[in-house]
Amino acid sequence: MENIIQTKLAHLTFKSPVFTASGTYGYADEYDDFLDVSEIGAIVTKAISLKPREGNKHTRIIETQAGMINSIGLENLGIEGFLEKKLPVLRAKNIDFIMNIAGSSMEEYALLGEICSQNNIKAIELNVSCPNVKSGCLEFGVSADSLYNLVSKVRENYDGFLIVKLTPNVTSIEELALACKRAGADCISAINTLKGLEVKFELVNGKFRKTKVQGGYSGVGIQPVALSMVNRIRQAVDLPIIGMGGIYTLEDMLKFFAVGADAIQIGTANFTYPDIAKKLQDELREYIIKNNFKDLDDLKNKIRTCFNEQ
Repeated sequence: MENIIQTKLAHLTFKSPVFTASGTYGYADEYDDFLDVSEIGAIVTKAISLKPREGNKHTRIIETQAGMINSIGLENLGIEGFLEKKLPVLRAKNIDFIMNIAGSSMEEYALLGEICSQNNIKAIELNVSCPNVKSGCLEFGVSADSLYNLVSKVRENYDGFLIVKLTPNVTSIEELALACKRAGADCISAINTLKGLEVKFELVNGKFRKTKVQGGYSGVGIQPVALSMVNRIRQAVDLPIIGMGGIYTLEDMLKFFAVGADAIQIGTANFTYPDIAKKLQDELREYIIKNNFKDLDDLKNKIRTCFNEQ
């Protein structure tokens, strides 16, 4: 049977449009107990930096009423550790993946891009939007000029599929998207987390104790913002878009397709429902067959036509 949910992003083809978001799915096979990871569209690895990072030492995660806030601080094993320990697993298990990379300087991003090219990493996602590290990432992702320079440097060194992950913590996401296109990006992913703060108090023997986390807010609560941002990006550029932000259901996926996303990433939902990527992928396939769409592209075209009607 023809793969009716096969997804093409520019020159790269994936089994489906259902990916898992960076920071929510480990590096390779951490979810093997719950599903066959090789069957989903792709996983996006934890952010990989040039050198290993320990991450933040304070409380890192806290639940909110409509999601969670994380301040992990990009803890990871570094590019050498990834190439030695994780890349062989991904390739042995035939898992499609996108490597998320993060640097503290433009030179680090460029070097990471060069290393990825040398090791035939077919797709990378530039993390220029993490809000909970002291240097790098967000400082490059909020200025169109800085972002253009960064993406251009990476493009010079990396010949694979180049995705840029944008932050919603800006006035004009359209300017950032245009800068990415001018600099040679192949695709945009959006959105990363919103800046947020959660604090919880406990009264013990007449004294308050607090748990406080300031960092990236994700989950169902950010979905309306994400839909708006993806729609605005789609109006500004014709690059493929990978949409994300509070996706838990088939209906959520359809909303992102309607506003212009070509694929989606599932993030916070993975922590509660570790097999959700395969579940939603199967539901999407069944929905297409049940409602007599020719394939995923046919579904996208029709739902976008409805969305854009006056």
